[in-house]
Order: sequence, then C-alpha cells, then structure tokens
Amino acid sequence: MLHVSEDDPELAKLIENERARIENTLDLIAAENHAPPSIMEAMGSILNTKTIEGYPGRRFHAGCKYVDEVERLAISRAKNLFGAEYANVQPHSGTSANLAVYFSVLGVGDKILAMSLSHGGHLSHGYKASITSKCFTFRHYAVDPKTELIDYDNVRRIAREFRPKMIVAGASSYPRLIDYEAMASIAKEVSAYLFADAAHIAGLIAAKVIPSPVPHCDFVTFTCYKTMMGGRGGVILCREPYGKKIDKTVFPGCQGTSAVNFIAAKAIIFKLAEEQEFRDIQERTLANAKCLARELGARGYRVVTGGTENHQVVVDVGSKGLRGNDAERILESVGIITNKNVIPRDADNPGSVSGIRLGTAAISTRGMGEAEVSQIAELIDSALVNFNRKEVLDQVAKNVSEMCKAFPVYD
Repeated sequence: MLHVSEDDPELAKLIENERARIENTLDLIAAENHAPPSIMEAMGSILNTKTIEGYPGRRFHAGCKYVDEVERLAISRAKNLFGAEYANVQPHSGTSANLAVYFSVLGVGDKILAMSLSHGGHLSHGYKASITSKCFTFRHYAVDPKTELIDYDNVRRIAREFRPKMIVAGASSYPRLIDYEAMASIAKEVSAYLFADAAHIAGLIAAKVIPSPVPHCDFVTFTCYKTMMGGRGGVILCREPYGKKIDKTVFPGCQGTSAVNFIAAKAIIFKLAEEQEFRDIQERTLANAKCLARELGARGYRVVTGGTENHQVVVDVGSKGLRGNDAERILESVGIITNKNVIPRDADNPGSVSGIRLGTAAISTRGMGEAEVSQIAELIDSALVNFNRKEVLDQVAKNVSEMCKAFPVYD
C-alpha cells in the first residue's frame, strides 16, 4: 500500500477502512471468501500491464512468451484439478463465462430450461432483467412447494413439453446437492446440452467434498472466489469437441483482451486446491454450514429445504416476523454480514424478500469451527429477537468483535 498512500492518500484511506471492516466483522456472505496473499500479489503484479488478445501461441500482440506460459499453466491445472477435457480460463466473471457457453452452441431465440431465480437460480439464467432473457427463450423450473427440493420428474415433464436446446443445472441460492446424473438423463432424452453453473460450489467440488458435475455435463462454469478462495474471474470447462467453439465465443466473441494477472491468480488457486489445507477448509466449510442450519433450526428459524448440503444456509426470517432486508440491516449493525434473499414462497409476491442467505466459506477460511458457529447462531438470534434493545445489540457487537480478534484474517 506504500505507493497508493503516496499517490492517492484519500483512496488509500478507503482501502484501509475496508481492510479494517473485513477484520472486524463476520462475513457470512455466501459469495465471498478471503483470498490468500499470494492471490492478491499476483493480481497486483507486473502482469497487469500486458495486453493479450487471442490464445497461447496465437496472439495478436508480440511479447507474449511468458504470459503464454502463465495461461497454459492455468489451463493445465484447471483440467487436472477438475478432471476436465478442456478449459478456458479467460472469462472475466461467472456471468461472462455463462454467456460464452450459451452463445457457443445456441442461436438467438433458442430455448433454455433453467432454475427460477426465486427458487435458487441466478440472474444469468434468464431472469427478466438480465440480457440473457433478451437473447434466448427461457423457461424456468421450480422446486417442490412442500420439500423445496428440485422435483426431477417435474423437470423432465417440462423438458418434454418445452424441448429446450440447453438445460442449466446450477443455482446461486439452492442449499442442496443437484443430481447431475438425473439432469443428464433428462437432457439426453430431449437432445439438449447440459450446462452446470458451479460458481458457488467449485471449491467443494475441487476438494471432492461434494459430487462433481464434470462427468455428466457438456459445459461447466465456475468462479475462482466464493468457495474456491481465489481471485475474481470465471472458468469454463467442457468436453473436448466444444473447446474450439468456446474459445471463439470467449475471444473474439464476448471479450477482447483477457486479464493475465487474474489468469495468474487462477493458476495459483488451482495449485493450492490440490493441497490438504484447502481440502481441510472445504470440509470445515460444509460441516460448519450443517451446524449453522441445525443451530438456527433449534432456535425456531425455518431453514429453507430443512438443511444444507453445501456452504449455504437459506433462512426464512418471515417465520420470526421479519423481512429479509430488515434482518440484513440488523445483523450488519452488530458486525454480522449477510444478504437478504428471495425464497421459494416469495415467488407470488416479488416485492417481498422473506429470507437471508448465509454462507460459511469465509469464516471457515478464517479457521472457525463448529464451536464458533454455534456461538454465531446464538448471536444472530439475540440480535434479531432483540433488535429494538440497544443494550443487547451492543453486547452482541462486542462479542462479534472479540470473536474476530481471535480469528484474524490477514493480521
């Protein structure tokens, strides 16, 4: 930070404030994690200055000898880590990766079957405000209204009727495992491509803590932060026959120059993901999520789907007479960072957000275990039940601060 402080003290102060916020709050945002210093060092390295249009050995600029090696290394490590036939490491984000998958084998207006946003899907899966809904014809499947789990028989029924050219198996707030084998059977029956969006769960997959979609899917995308613990950016895995189509769609189809500094960070996290420490963190992440779901359920909160099988816990705070945005605000005031989230029962009332989404990736990376998670559940409950009692909120905030000091992120 020395050079930033010298060149722009105002911005340096903002960065320092954010660092302090991270150290002194409990991050339960399911889409966030704490990247190792090596990742941030690579992203801020000299590689940031290099323009690289094209692919290794086929660039549109000279001087790419070493950055070609960086990209080849990232590709090789991604393929080895996930057991994939082909990998493209250039997408700037998960949504960029998703767009490239769509456009690689589909035409404008083609049909895609994906999960409804309010039932766990993602914006890029055809939500009305997303550009994807304007390019393709989407239909969405929902979860079972009683179990809140994917009803694969219903997905098959919709697929037979709708005849999509692609089926998306993936979500941003679905806390259960997806049966990729069942989805592959459905896709095969209707001659559709199967695409898994694994942005949230890639770290758990890499550590073999949960099943991988790679053997069953034509395409898999993921991001390198979230459970992967790395830097920003997306990755596409696919079967070998689709590799050239993916490459052409990423560049020059959807992007220009790629960020080689981010590609370097991807290479690092793929290496770290092979180590036992990474696997231990992923196992702890899953155990902590299950513990959090149990503890909140024991305190009278309705946990969506009744539990979790990944890093997420989706809680219906409406069962406590609260709205999701209120719960988010109350918890942030005491240093517990969450996000309001729609849940399946909100589908009939778009203006209502009844849930909050919690994730255990960041606190698990920090070293916290089930004992701390039990305390966190108690702190969440104390804050939400006593939201109008300042003395209780002050005590909760103090306890959060003490817990954070015991488990520093970077200090």
